[in-house]
Amino acid sequence: MPLARDVLTPDALAMLQAISETGSFAAAARRLGLVPSALTYRVRQIEDALDVLLFDRSARQARPTQAGAELLREGARLLEDLDAVAHRVRRVATGWEPQLTVVSDGLISRTTLLELVEAFYALSPPTRLKLRDGILTGTLEALTSGRADLAIGVAVNASNVAGLQARVLGDALFVFVVAPHHPLAAESEPITDAQLLQHRAVAVADSAQRGGATMGLLGGQDVLTVDTMQAKIQAQLRGLGCGFLPEPMVRPYVEAGHLVVRRVARPERMVRLHYAWGGPSLAAPGRALQWWLDQLGSTATRRALVENHHHF
Repeated sequence: MPLARDVLTPDALAMLQAISETGSFAAAARRLGLVPSALTYRVRQIEDALDVLLFDRSARQARPTQAGAELLREGARLLEDLDAVAHRVRRVATGWEPQLTVVSDGLISRTTLLELVEAFYALSPPTRLKLRDGILTGTLEALTSGRADLAIGVAVNASNVAGLQARVLGDALFVFVVAPHHPLAAESEPITDAQLLQHRAVAVADSAQRGGATMGLLGGQDVLTVDTMQAKIQAQLRGLGCGFLPEPMVRPYVEAGHLVVRRVARPERMVRLHYAWGGPSLAAPGRALQWWLDQLGSTATRRALVENHHHF
């Protein structure tokens, strides 16, 4: 007895569609250039393999049974998927990657990133996009481990990785902020490290799978650790702790009075961000990666990725 997988071929699905569209086995056989007995035999083979009746033969017309209608629906979808795969393969042969994974640091504007995604899709590329989030060394690690093809917002040194290409994205100014009801909001400035030690800090966990880094924390300080920059902002808005945050990201909250910038004794923190790609295994960039690199070549795009956080 044939297996369902053996009989449900693209040809067989197209044959079943022809029977449904013409309304009879004889008309479908004529359309497909088969003798009616051969077509009837092939339908019976499919029915035997699935152990269902696909067409009601009691009427003059070959009407699909409920099971037959379901197979026709799913078969039409499968045939469309096969056509789409063939189309994708042909496009990939022209130099487009099957998939491109972009990792972006929590400091990067999601609005601008999604605007770039929108522009990319406007090309109707065959490349499937995958977006990943990264924090600190984890952003670079996603690239060096092969889990990403392009890293945007690398805040750590990427120059010592063989074959890696890196360019400056821009500088992010970090400011020390607290909620208006936080005790440090009323302290005289500049706030010393000794004063900071008495209050909980909010930190974003490094997304690196091994090791990791922290920024701006004092030894012995109580720390609330969260997973994303947005969660850090939310925690500080509630007064659950204090800490440094990117100025463009907190600007709307500061302007609305929901967060207060305080001057601290330690020097202002400016972090240089990069974008990076490549590594030991990459030859020339494919067309998808090259498109993203071309966009990142624009000064306005790079600035927007660092500064365009004016959306709640």
